[in-house]
Amino acid sequence: MKYFLTTAIDYVNSRPHLGTAYEKITADVIARYHRLKGDDTWFLMGNDEHSQNVFKRAQEQGKDPLAYCDEMEQAFRETWAGLDISFDDFIRTTDRRRHFPAVQAMAQACLDNGDIYEGTYEGHYCVGCEEFKPEKDLVEGLCPIHKTKPEWIREKNWFFRLSKYQQPLLDLYARQPSFIEPEVRRNEILRFVEGGLEDLSMSRAGQSWGIPLPFDQKSVVYVWFDALINYAAAVGLGWDQAQFQSRWPANLHIIGKDITRFHCVIWPAMLMSAKLPLPGQVFGHGWVFFKGERMSKSLGNIVDPLDAAKRFGPDPLRLYLTKEVPYGADGDFTWERFEEKYNADLANNLGNLVNRVASMSERYRQGQVAPAGARAGGLADAAAAAVAAYTEAMERLALHDAAAATFRLVSATNEFVASSQPWALAKDPAKADQLSGVLYDAAEAVRVAGLLLRPFMPASAAEILRRMGETRPADSLRLADTSWRTDGIKHVLNSGALWPRIEDKGAIVVSETPTPETSTPAAAAAPATTPAAPMPAAVPAADAAPVAEPAYITIDDFMKVELRVAKILTAEKMPKSKKLLKLSVDAGEATPRTILAGIAESYEPEAIVGRLVVIVANLAPRPMMGLVSQGMVLAASVDGGPAMLINPDPAVPGTRVR
Repeated sequence: MKYFLTTAIDYVNSRPHLGTAYEKITADVIARYHRLKGDDTWFLMGNDEHSQNVFKRAQEQGKDPLAYCDEMEQAFRETWAGLDISFDDFIRTTDRRRHFPAVQAMAQACLDNGDIYEGTYEGHYCVGCEEFKPEKDLVEGLCPIHKTKPEWIREKNWFFRLSKYQQPLLDLYARQPSFIEPEVRRNEILRFVEGGLEDLSMSRAGQSWGIPLPFDQKSVVYVWFDALINYAAAVGLGWDQAQFQSRWPANLHIIGKDITRFHCVIWPAMLMSAKLPLPGQVFGHGWVFFKGERMSKSLGNIVDPLDAAKRFGPDPLRLYLTKEVPYGADGDFTWERFEEKYNADLANNLGNLVNRVASMSERYRQGQVAPAGARAGGLADAAAAAVAAYTEAMERLALHDAAAATFRLVSATNEFVASSQPWALAKDPAKADQLSGVLYDAAEAVRVAGLLLRPFMPASAAEILRRMGETRPADSLRLADTSWRTDGIKHVLNSGALWPRIEDKGAIVVSETPTPETSTPAAAAAPATTPAAPMPAAVPAADAAPVAEPAYITIDDFMKVELRVAKILTAEKMPKSKKLLKLSVDAGEATPRTILAGIAESYEPEAIVGRLVVIVANLAPRPMMGLVSQGMVLAASVDGGPAMLINPDPAVPGTRVR
């Protein structure tokens, strides 16, 4: 099934803040869910650049408007990359190849159908909204959104005959109630349209920043008429009819609640006028406030989403915004609440469960666990119930309910481990099969939960799947793979804590130096974006054998070793070697390095492509098997067991590890 979804395109007069990012994160969760289902998914985002606010900002900085927009595109792309947003296409309204012909085609079609005419308009114009405001919509003479007094403007314009479509729109809402979601937005729009529609100014005269009307080269298309067309422009309107017919209409437009009138009234009326198919649904989400106030530069309460991602990585932030904010309602963000949920959901609950299952599997079964036959503890039933609830919630865009269903499975698995007491079973050799079955069932339940979390926490979920014995690439898995598996031995990997607990409330410090409490290779090699905190407690440890006194080195000795983050670009098995993989890695340098790593017995080549690792970057090149290895990949091994790569997510290649 084809599935096409979009977000609102963003003004580029300032960098995106957390409220802007919320929309993109939630849309990305929906897109990833549809890919998980196996749908042919196309996810569109973009920038709105023909705003007069953008033109003014470029002038303030002494820049050509298009050059300014080029710079801002990179700033937005940097933010979306830092939040792991997986858009398939990015449209800009200054795109002359795609957007210009689409806007002109739409305007001409509406004119040809008698829905555009010339007239004179005067009224209250809010520069911030770039919209004329009826007197009845003002609050004490001010724009209700920007709290500023609109300008009184009188000019000759072209008008779109919106009033003609009042009844067709009402018929649409009655025939297809789900066209506008959630219900509160539908009721708002219904009351608005029932109150009567006025024709809409769709051009501005005497301006050069914009797309010229095909029938009046002295006027440019009004920014909102222009911007709405981006959804159709990206998939071929006006420039590739075959592609347009293949992709259009969009299944879902995801927008903020402040622009529902444009998307639920003006946009479908434009499409009706041009005789084009209507989108399936418009979802108007709520706002994310900071400490109860809407984020605003004037209030000085902007939260940079990249700052949040650098503190904790993108996945905890993505989970918080989708799990804690009911989709469609307003939400609130504070660092204190975020840290609290990080500890509760990740460090204490999910993270500790992954760590416990992996460490017990390694300690008691050398990482090899097999099913015992019976479905111990009803975990298979709990997993099936979670998948059903999750699927139902995602289909109705209740992202928070889907996340909650997944965490119910996590809690059920924690309870199962506590009641089964594997540490007690391990003391009785006669219960070896039962112990293996308990650990297998726990690992399988965590695997299912990890797969359900893929849309919410893509990188973390992929790591959970890997640790729970999933050998297939995470991107190749589908929702059908949540079926309970009892197909042989599961190789569970113990790679340290995923989310170290935050101990000092409100005192997160991003540091390049690990704290003395960090004790495992994974923690010691953590990038600068990892919160400095001790590892969460695991299950009771067995009696340990005495350890020989270590041979200490000085800090000067340690500083001679240059550890850097690298990304595996390709991986392949070495002929005539059971242990070596040939890796090509990006270490943030001009050209990739070749490294021969002794991890072939632990990892399939395709499973580690794209993964971040830590390498010794200043190791002397070493001839091996007819090649030259340009470094060493760090891995941990317990008592000579399988090698476990160190995971430095979410750092970037070239980051120095200290």
